[in-house]
Parts: sequence; C-alpha cells; structure tokens
Amino acid sequence: MWLMVFFDLPVGTKNERRHATRFRNALKKDGFLMLQFSVYARVCRAQEGVDKHLKRLRTSLPPAGSVRTLQVTDKQFERMKLLVSDSKKTEQKAPEQMVLL
Repeated sequence: MWLMVFFDLPVGTKNERRHATRFRNALKKDGFLMLQFSVYARVCRAQEGVDKHLKRLRTSLPPAGSVRTLQVTDKQFERMKLLVSDSKKTEQKAPEQMVLL
C-alpha cells in the first residue's frame, strides 16, 4: 500500500519558507520519497502503517497551506504512467517496492 502526500504551501516570506522546508524534511525523515516538488509517497505494509504515518504527518503540519493525502494499493501505484517531454530528462520512475517475507 502506498501513502501519497500532496501539498501547496505558501513560501512568500522567510517564515513561510522555513515552515515549508521543515514540513518537507519531516516527510523525508519519515521515509517519504519525492515524486514531484510537492508530491511525496511512501510504502506502508498495511492500514496500521498508513495510520501511523498519518498521525506523524498531522504533528508536522505547517500553520498555513493545503496538504492532502491519498492511499493507493501497490497495483494502482504500479499503473502510474510517467510522461516526460524530451526537454526534461531529469525525471525518473519511482523505485519499485521490495517484498520482504
């Protein structure tokens, strides 16, 4: 299961930039991978893992802006298509999930 986080945070002032940076760093520290500048995702084993990371996410929310989450299955995430124009070759497909038994 994948937990995706989408956000749009204000960065007009130094204080707003600081809050946005802290939020992004909290996502990275919690194991989220950046898919795009304001789209992060991480693998969770089950619903309990999703709930745990949502709880952590709530504690690091900035005072302003918009944050949304989306929970998708591995199969749904696998069906994501990466569409990149010829002029932008820096994008890479997200890493595939490792299966631990």
